[in-house]
Amino acid sequence: MPFDHQPRTRLVFGPGTLSRVGELAKEYGGKRVLLVSDPGIVKAGYTTRAASFLVAAGLETRVFGAVRENPSTKDVDGCVAVAKEFGADFIIGLGGGSSMDTAKGCNFILTNGGQMQDYWGVGKAKKKMLPMICIPTTAGTGSECQSFALISDAKTHVKMACGDPKAAARAAILDPELTVSQPARVTACTGIDAIAHALETAVTTKRSPLSSLFSREAFELCHEGFERVLKDPKDLDARGMMLLGAAYAGTAIENSMLGAAHSCANPLTAKFDVVHGEAVGVMLPHVIRFNSEDAEVAAIYEALYRGDLPGRLQVLLRKAKMPTKIRSYGMKRKDLPELAVMASKQWTAQFNPRAVSVDDFEGLYRSAF
Repeated sequence: MPFDHQPRTRLVFGPGTLSRVGELAKEYGGKRVLLVSDPGIVKAGYTTRAASFLVAAGLETRVFGAVRENPSTKDVDGCVAVAKEFGADFIIGLGGGSSMDTAKGCNFILTNGGQMQDYWGVGKAKKKMLPMICIPTTAGTGSECQSFALISDAKTHVKMACGDPKAAARAAILDPELTVSQPARVTACTGIDAIAHALETAVTTKRSPLSSLFSREAFELCHEGFERVLKDPKDLDARGMMLLGAAYAGTAIENSMLGAAHSCANPLTAKFDVVHGEAVGVMLPHVIRFNSEDAEVAAIYEALYRGDLPGRLQVLLRKAKMPTKIRSYGMKRKDLPELAVMASKQWTAQFNPRAVSVDDFEGLYRSAF
């Protein structure tokens, strides 16, 4: 299959690499750095540590530490106001996917004007964007290796995927030490999300020989590391496996997109407040069974894991203390048709290796019920 791969993000991996943030920001021309983070990361002290390295490198630094989970246009607007007042010429996203998405969203509006809705889609930014560094503190979204910002419309609550090659980070700092202090619940949810990214990208219609390499390596790293970090949260090698695996999976997403499990997950989050990682995890085994009716796709899954892959995923869900049935979230059978219609409208559905109708989505929800 043909592909056109343009690596955009430099990966700086290893324990203690946060200390290089000042050096890297300076290398990419930063003078006035906006550090975008969330209250939990601020409280953990990581934001202060990052800021100290930036100041030590002689860079003016301002912190926007008010990022909320699943950021909306309101969050981005607040970040933009701080960036404008400070006169930022460089942006750093430090935290989970929400912090990195908010940083990217800020970059769109700060450099190109308008509002977030103007960039819904791909390639809508016409002007150059500020250089940026992403520093994940969770091993899940892989946002550090993607050129998309996922931002919800504050009024409609519709999640908008705003992508542009110019929005990609110049560098991603992958420091496993930053993930050790995650609560067990966050480790579990983000870890399942990373595993889902590896498995979905492996089979999408946009997959390529190159994206498949990242998908396979991501799955191997995350599959081995996940149980280890659940058992011993201070296992730095396992934390490194998860962090690097999540980044590789993010690189795969950038090149091959996602599939029906994510389309099923978003309505569960929107309607029943199911955490994203759990929502993807509970649906993924059923989507894999559905996709495996295609022999070519089944062979890809078999190459990744020799055995009952859906069953293995449900074992991992139980070890992560997550439900394996969606009825656990309080929904009724009468809710399934509406969820199916919502899932069919999700943008990732179009990349699933098997076409998925509204009836198929309802069948997936019924099998997971």
